[in-house]
Order: sequence, then structure tokens, then C-alpha cells
Amino acid sequence: MAKAILLIMGILVVLVGCSASNSTVYNVTKPDQFPILRATGYAVISRQKGPTNDDRTIQAMRASKLDAYRELSEQVYGQTLIADTSLRDNIELSDKLKARTAGIIKGARVVRTYPVNNTYVTELELDSRVLYDLYNLRGAL
Repeated sequence: MAKAILLIMGILVVLVGCSASNSTVYNVTKPDQFPILRATGYAVISRQKGPTNDDRTIQAMRASKLDAYRELSEQVYGQTLIADTSLRDNIELSDKLKARTAGIIKGARVVRTYPVNNTYVTELELDSRVLYDLYNLRGAL
């Protein structure tokens, strides 16, 4: 009976130790200047799905906005690149490159959105002062 209690207590200690929160707190200092980040997204209207040209235009508007947000994410968080090249007898068999970005963009605003021929364009901007203020507001709560 005592062994069973010790075993259960040991398991609980291990489980409680594993559930400890590992969080990092960053000290943010106010910069001298707050740059404004700008991003532009594009989408080809005729390549969008939809029964009418109006439907395809709306889809292109959405796609160009997402493309602009992707570009902002790359500027804020960077980009992960995964490259793979295969050789055999010093002859290239394959060359692959993957790019990925991930992050949350808050405080961006749409500056302009407009069609150019068969392409829809969305321009975004993100004032880094907004990011600084959002971070400080979150820390004050």
C-alpha cells in the first residue's frame, strides 16, 4: 500500500513539473523612431473562381489583401526558408525551395485597393508605433 502511494505521489510530482509554464518576458524600450511598414498584395482577377466577373473581382480583392498581409508578416517576423538540392555524379537532379512565414498582424490598415488591368492590388501599412502601443497596453493589463 505504501509503495502504491509513493508511486502515485511520484507520478504527480512528474506531471506537475511538466505542466510548469515556460514563458519569456521581453523588456521593450521605446525606439527613437517608429518606421511605417508598407506591403502590397496582388491577385489576378481572371484566375479566381466564380460564375461572373464581379464574383472573380471580389475574390481577387480578398486574395490581394491576404497577399499584402503575408508580405507584412514577412517584414515583421521574417521568413523561414527550406532549401534542398540533390546531386548525382555532380549533376543536379532536383532543386527545391520552400518559404514560410507565420505571425499575427495587428493594427495594419488598408491604404488603397484598386484594379490594374486584370490584376487587383491592395496596399497596406503598419505603423510600428501602433505595435509598440499595443504591446505596452497588453503589459499594463
